[in-house]
Amino acid sequence: MFRTHTCGELRIADLKRTVTLAGWVQRIRRMGGMTFIDLRDRYGLTQLVFNQEIDAVLCEEANHLGREYVIRTIGTVAERSNKNPHLPTGDIEIIVSELTVLNVSATPPFTIEDDTDGGDDIRMQYRYIDLRRNAVRANLELRHKMTIEVRRYLDGQGFLEVETPVLIKSTPEGARDFVVPSRMNPGQFYALPQSPQTFKQLLMVAGFDRYFQIVKCFRDEDLRADRQPEFTQIDCEMSFVEQEDVLQLFEGMSKHLFRTLKGIDMQEPFVRMTWHDAMKRYGSDKPDIRFDMQLVELMDVLKGHGFSLFDEAAYIGGICVKGAAAFTRKQLDELTDFVKRPQIGAKGLVYARIDDDGVKSSVDKFYTQETLGLLKAAFRAQTGDLILILCGDNVNRTRKQLGELRLELANRLRLRDKEHFACLWVVDFPLFEWDSDTQRFYAIHHPFTSPKPEDIALLDTDPAQVRANAYDMVINGVEVGGGSIRIHDSALQRRIFQFLGFSEEKAEEQFGFLINAFRFGAPPHGGLAYGLDRLVSLFAGVDSIRDCIAFPKNNMGRDVMIDAPSRIDDVQLDELSLTISE
Repeated sequence: MFRTHTCGELRIADLKRTVTLAGWVQRIRRMGGMTFIDLRDRYGLTQLVFNQEIDAVLCEEANHLGREYVIRTIGTVAERSNKNPHLPTGDIEIIVSELTVLNVSATPPFTIEDDTDGGDDIRMQYRYIDLRRNAVRANLELRHKMTIEVRRYLDGQGFLEVETPVLIKSTPEGARDFVVPSRMNPGQFYALPQSPQTFKQLLMVAGFDRYFQIVKCFRDEDLRADRQPEFTQIDCEMSFVEQEDVLQLFEGMSKHLFRTLKGIDMQEPFVRMTWHDAMKRYGSDKPDIRFDMQLVELMDVLKGHGFSLFDEAAYIGGICVKGAAAFTRKQLDELTDFVKRPQIGAKGLVYARIDDDGVKSSVDKFYTQETLGLLKAAFRAQTGDLILILCGDNVNRTRKQLGELRLELANRLRLRDKEHFACLWVVDFPLFEWDSDTQRFYAIHHPFTSPKPEDIALLDTDPAQVRANAYDMVINGVEVGGGSIRIHDSALQRRIFQFLGFSEEKAEEQFGFLINAFRFGAPPHGGLAYGLDRLVSLFAGVDSIRDCIAFPKNNMGRDVMIDAPSRIDDVQLDELSLTISE
């Protein structure tokens, strides 16, 4: 055999056994007439020992090895005199009798350590080296285990795993599609799926009842830490269900994953929160409820006292930061600068400290101590607390600004413990969102989301108040999954398309296959899709999904390792009937 054991396998019970190991040279230490090498493979690390007094030639060969050389050794398992309690193989070492260099290595561009000296760009360029690091490998092992457990759970619930096409029809409603030219159909294009949405609904029409797929999805949109142009969903759909059926089943799946992968047994039901309450209390439709610091509306307390910024505002609200009255002027200025950043967009920040003498505010001259006392009471604030206040002319926009300030303070105060998990369902989203630029409504989720049955009458009278039969799962302030009960009635589906500005011809061109399928007995159905990359990153305790993907793209959507995307030659362009316009 090429090797008899892995580098993470041997223990004290294997003493005096002759073994063959193969792997990469992690570290070399020379001490007097002894050379020690840490040999690494995917499974762990084992210490090799070369003794000058036993075999001078072999020891000299070992001294000429370099980092990341690939070697094969034969030797005898011995007990270490200086045991390493932090290493699973730390009780033993291998007294080497034979050494073979399988491949030499150039000096790596960064150290293969958990705390590497390589920056993001260089690690992405040499991703195949970065993947040798324990921290990255562990994330991919966790990803593997999660997909195994997802399949085990869903199989136990009667789901069938069904693959859907990757080359589909472009339906540019939502994020941009990636498009693929068709050589056999000149001038025509496929799109890469943003999700298998219409196909999973067709599977329900086909009677498959319960479908799932761990599937690649593609969206041509600007990137950030939690987005990639290609990402993976745990995509699921069920027939003959209502919202409660979906929530119960997938809450069960989440608890199964926490129990099997993290050893956390969640007994209590997940919190349920309406979209309206989430925005009102946390300024976010994906609230982090690991800590309190809820938003409090202050219009009744602070409006109408001569402070024009507040008097002219459509919304005044604040948060109370426990024990933060000792924040320095510099810290408060930093928070003011934070909320004024273009991506936040607030005009400024008002503060009030609670001390033994009462309430001291940055706008004291406009308010009596009696009014400031009402401010304190609104938050049930105590001595030593700090109140931070924002206002604006748009209610939800200002709530979102407060929500961002809340998260920033939680980060600074280290209130977001990555080993503490707070899960909830956000429900009752608005079905539509008004766009003031285009002067039209858009579907917040997608045009196949069913309205709440009791709200259908509002489509003609007050569409902004129509609630979606939709739900998101949120863990630690991250939306990890979302879905809805779908429209299964072709008449209602046509009505929604018409409301969203689709002409009958356009709706037929883009979605006629689905509408027509509904004519042949579509069951009530609904589903949910988890973001696998996000879910793994949460379980792994990392901030970016890139650390949980084997070969991710950078923030410009480029694979710097293989240099993609890239130009194609003129022959290929001619075959595709394409011309590049510079």
